[in-house]
Amino acid sequence: MSIWDLVAWFFWAFVFISYLMVVFTIIGDIFRDSSLNGWLKAVWIIFLVFLPFLTSLVYLIARGQGMAQRRGEQIAELQAAQTAYIRETAGSSPADDITKARGLLDSGVITQAEFETLKAKALAS
Repeated sequence: MSIWDLVAWFFWAFVFISYLMVVFTIIGDIFRDSSLNGWLKAVWIIFLVFLPFLTSLVYLIARGQGMAQRRGEQIAELQAAQTAYIRETAGSSPADDITKARGLLDSGVITQAEFETLKAKALAS
């Protein structure tokens, strides 16, 4: 086995793995797309099984922009969920608690003694 045989083997392994990534991305997009009904999803999958290269090429040309939009929407939803989770679990800082208590004191909802209690509790945590 020569060095060129090894290079060719690595090249074709790379091409095959890249192709598999494209096919699995297309399959994921087919099932993620809510505008396609079940029959059209089945037709795309059948064509991917029997004419994989041609179907992949046609799908990327015909539906590539929609793929990008759906992926972008999914990323935005995941980022919003992550931000909400971080804010929920991080809680508030003592300075935030004191600022909120000061707002309540200024609006007359709580007394000065209650403000001092809330301030001491915030500083203790």
